Amino acid sequence: MFEASKLLLVDDEPLLLKSLHAILLPHGYEVETASSGRRALERLHQQRFDLVLLDLGMPDISGYEILDFVAGSRSDTSVIVVSGDSSINSAIRALRSGADDFLRKPYEPEEMLHTVSRALAKRKLVKENEIMSKQLHQSEKWHRYLVNNSPDLIYTLDHNGNFTFLNDTVETLLGYRKDDLLGKHYSTIVHEDDLPNANFVVNERRTGDRAARNVELRLKASDHAAHPYEVRSLTIELNAMGIYEEGEPPDIPKRFVGTYGIAKDISARKKAEEMINYQAFHDLLTGLPNRVLFKDRLRLAIAQAKRNNQKFAVMFLDLDRFKVVNDTLGHVVGDELLLSVGARLRHCLREGDTLARLGGDEFTLLLPQILAATDAAVIAKKIIEALERPFQIDGNELFATVSIGVAMYPDDGETIDSLIKNADIAMYNTKAHGRNNFQFYVPSMNVLFSEHLSLENKMRKALERNEFVILYQPQINIATNRIVGMEALLRWQHPTRGLLPPAEFIGLAEETGLIVSIGTWVLQTACAQMRSWREAGIALDRIAVNLSPQQLEQSNFVDSVLAITSQCSFGNYLELEITESAIMKDVENAITKLKVLGSAGVKIAIDDFGTGYSSLSYLKKFPIHSVKIDQSFVHDITKEGDISIVRAIVAMAKGLRLNVVAEGVETEHQLASLRALACDEMQGFLFSYPLTVIEATKLLKQDSSISLAG
Repeated sequence: MFEASKLLLVDDEPLLLKSLHAILLPHGYEVETASSGRRALERLHQQRFDLVLLDLGMPDISGYEILDFVAGSRSDTSVIVVSGDSSINSAIRALRSGADDFLRKPYEPEEMLHTVSRALAKRKLVKENEIMSKQLHQSEKWHRYLVNNSPDLIYTLDHNGNFTFLNDTVETLLGYRKDDLLGKHYSTIVHEDDLPNANFVVNERRTGDRAARNVELRLKASDHAAHPYEVRSLTIELNAMGIYEEGEPPDIPKRFVGTYGIAKDISARKKAEEMINYQAFHDLLTGLPNRVLFKDRLRLAIAQAKRNNQKFAVMFLDLDRFKVVNDTLGHVVGDELLLSVGARLRHCLREGDTLARLGGDEFTLLLPQILAATDAAVIAKKIIEALERPFQIDGNELFATVSIGVAMYPDDGETIDSLIKNADIAMYNTKAHGRNNFQFYVPSMNVLFSEHLSLENKMRKALERNEFVILYQPQINIATNRIVGMEALLRWQHPTRGLLPPAEFIGLAEETGLIVSIGTWVLQTACAQMRSWREAGIALDRIAVNLSPQQLEQSNFVDSVLAITSQCSFGNYLELEITESAIMKDVENAITKLKVLGSAGVKIAIDDFGTGYSSLSYLKKFPIHSVKIDQSFVHDITKEGDISIVRAIVAMAKGLRLNVVAEGVETEHQLASLRALACDEMQGFLFSYPLTVIEATKLLKQDSSISLAG
């Protein structure tokens, strides 16, 4: 019976660990996880794994220590390092520490599956080879077979350095017939540049610990070589020792008769190291230099300009509305467009200029040794003109315009980071003034655009990087002391500023239009979580999700919501919270859309009730199920005016048979006052702070109740 390969996933980032688990599990692997280096070592002590997918950078025990453990325990476990560290030294160190492969974050799922499959296949071949080796060593006959079928080149030389034996591998590895080499000097197959070193090791005379071990050399391949790489020389790792004949009588010194050597083909490993080195410094899609290489060349340009008192320019280029291409035609077409744009940009450059892709649709350009800003302006105009012609991609005629920012050395910065940053700021200034143009950096741009646009830039990538999170706050039925609902609350786990509340980024998201895609993600995630709770037997009446005005304005808004509820197999458990100002922007359109959703079972709640256009007329028109009393009234409920407003809201809602939820309940006094006013439901810090999904699930699984004051 087929035995599934057993995998151990090691990463201290829960989301990445969960994602990797989800990628591998459907493909028939038996998958276990470890969220720390210490936990990984415990698992490796306890049981055997075929393959470990290992993150290098963990806070307790590093990936290198785990590699050392695997190597020291003589385990047959294979290791693939999966790391976000772009350093070539880290990759090479991992390979030399025993890793079978190295995969950089972020990776594509297909790339991950291919790498795992390849490592397991290699492991299978190695194990099969081990079994074969044991069988072959049982007899002299099989020993000869093993020598001739070894993947390594095995040879012997006489005392003059001429070949006396070669195994069959020389024919497949180098393309020479054995008979053509026997009797020939070893220098026949050694690369000319490596002959000085080869003279000391190929015809080795020493034995024991002093003999040649793991010496790298290049051997010449013949024109008939069937090697997988298009090269005329192979890099090998050589181990050699002298062969001596016992003297007679024994007191006569041993006579040197020749050399025995084994040459292991390490071309694949060397090519892998070269590929890792290339990937560390180049963009894999376009082949252009990446951020690391661009900064290195910029560092050199600064040193030369400082020494020779010269000027140079740094440009930051961003394609205008590139996201539309990806969203409408797909990423394959988007990638083809980026390739075509990169090709056109190259034709605009002088010899010595450096064009780099930083990622997405962002490019940078280094223009060394220019006399004045006007020279940079000429290049910028040339780039804009080059992109005016349409691109023909996959049957589509596409247009790509570009916004360019220019920073001059030394006027606009004397360091790598300041020049790139100021060119970036100038580019955003170009976008703010109509796009498809270029602007030179001026200090005033820093104040006006730097912080705002930096936040926007990070927000555009936040969804891709899984930086948005949802917290859940319980909604309590006061009469039963039961949790009847959960409100999904959006937060942004900003990479440098920490957990941001909506007030710090929702306005910008609405300004840039990103709120639509963010809102869709919140809706999908919350509905999926509600389905998970329902399937686990947790009884909740609803999951509440806030909507922005821009979401409601989308032409496909209703279809999008219904598709999500259909996918999650429920509609009666979703409650959409909409502010009064949102529905009053286009009353008739809003009524039509909300009625369609209402007929499908989706509940509608008016959020922040009492702060906008509160009136009986629109409450009667809209398919509303609940009103949420704004927390500003709850906070000051001890004041006569506020308690009167709350009393009126509760009475009006009950008269219209609407549910009432009080927000922001934080004190026992507020609870008592709202209970006295016959408010149905409440939420706030008095009952629970917003919870992570794990904390919320734990609370719900207890008994779905909250302890209330009497």
